[in-house]
Amino acid sequence: MADPTIIGLVLAGGLSRRMGGGDKCLRPLGGRPILARILERLRPQVGTVVVNANGDPARFAAFGAPVAADTVDGFAGPLAGILAGLRWIGSNRPEARFMVSVASDAPFFPADLVARLVAGAEAAGTPLACAMSYGRTHPVFGLWPVSLADDLEHALRVEDLRKVDAWTGRYGCAAVAFAETGFDPFFNVNRPEDLAAAEEMLARTPV
Repeated sequence: MADPTIIGLVLAGGLSRRMGGGDKCLRPLGGRPILARILERLRPQVGTVVVNANGDPARFAAFGAPVAADTVDGFAGPLAGILAGLRWIGSNRPEARFMVSVASDAPFFPADLVARLVAGAEAAGTPLACAMSYGRTHPVFGLWPVSLADDLEHALRVEDLRKVDAWTGRYGCAAVAFAETGFDPFFNVNRPEDLAAAEEMLARTPV
């Protein structure tokens, strides 16, 4: 059963330049928006799901999730989206302890992502955790303590820090390895050719 004190965040605040602009997560995959598939995987794992996106939130109304815009101007990258999620939690779910973030263009992430990240952080004795597969870490698939929101805001606004690894490295971040099952569960759709590859993956292994 999902832990109600863990909130899920879908990071959809990027500019999607390699896809030609617009919201990658609204593009269809197997006849359904990528975002619909992501919410379907994430919702059973957390108490509530929030979408981090900028611009008019009405374009996400059909998905039934609250939208939190960046609180730091200038499209400051994933850390700005993480901060937006943490601030939304502070205002709307103050009882929450953690947030788990996922990318809005990666529809195949594991169904046990949240539980594995929490267990990995506990086992390593670190406050943060991120996913790893095929020898690569995936910092935006991460576990974030709500208690670090003020520290993150200082890093973004005062230090102008933008690199996720540079910030998580200050506190300790467990890299949690996920099984290599023939395709990368953290495959992301960055370009039109990636969307075509995702269609092939979906046809081979419906998830």
